Amino acid sequence: MADKEKKAAQGSKVEKAATDESKAAAKVAKAAKGADKKSDKPNFFVRAGKGTKEFFRHFRGESKKIVWPDAKTVLKSTGIVILVVAVAAVIIFGIDRGLGAGVTGLKSLANRGETTTTSAVAEDDHDHDHDAEEASTTGADSSKESTTKADSSEKETTAAKTTESKESSTAAE
Repeated sequence: MADKEKKAAQGSKVEKAATDESKAAAKVAKAAKGADKKSDKPNFFVRAGKGTKEFFRHFRGESKKIVWPDAKTVLKSTGIVILVVAVAAVIIFGIDRGLGAGVTGLKSLANRGETTTTSAVAEDDHDHDHDAEEASTTGADSSKESTTKADSSEKETTAAKTTESKESSTAAE
């Protein structure tokens, strides 16, 4: 019995070896076939021509499947698109105007605060500038300045007299 088992084991080993050899032979044959196949392959331009021809054939078939809308549907869709664009334009215009007004309001608020601060500083600077002018004037300039002051005081006096005479004439009536 042991001999039969040994012979059966040896037989299975032989079968495995034969199977492995046949697989190896098949791989070699396939590789050789693949090498022949590469050489049988047409050049690039032939393949590109066939591919381009195939592309346009499929393209023509697909373009026949397109369903074009009728004139009524096109006009309706166009009207809807124009309406949506107009509504969007009005909304964007309103937002733009609102934001512009907000920025203008913020600028005016900022300028009010700067004007108050600036006017106080400007008055203070004006006093300093006037003092500096008086100190730097020459004799000729100071005579012009005194003439100007005298003219302005005469005008004030004349205006006061005119006002008093009007008041007295009104009181006399």
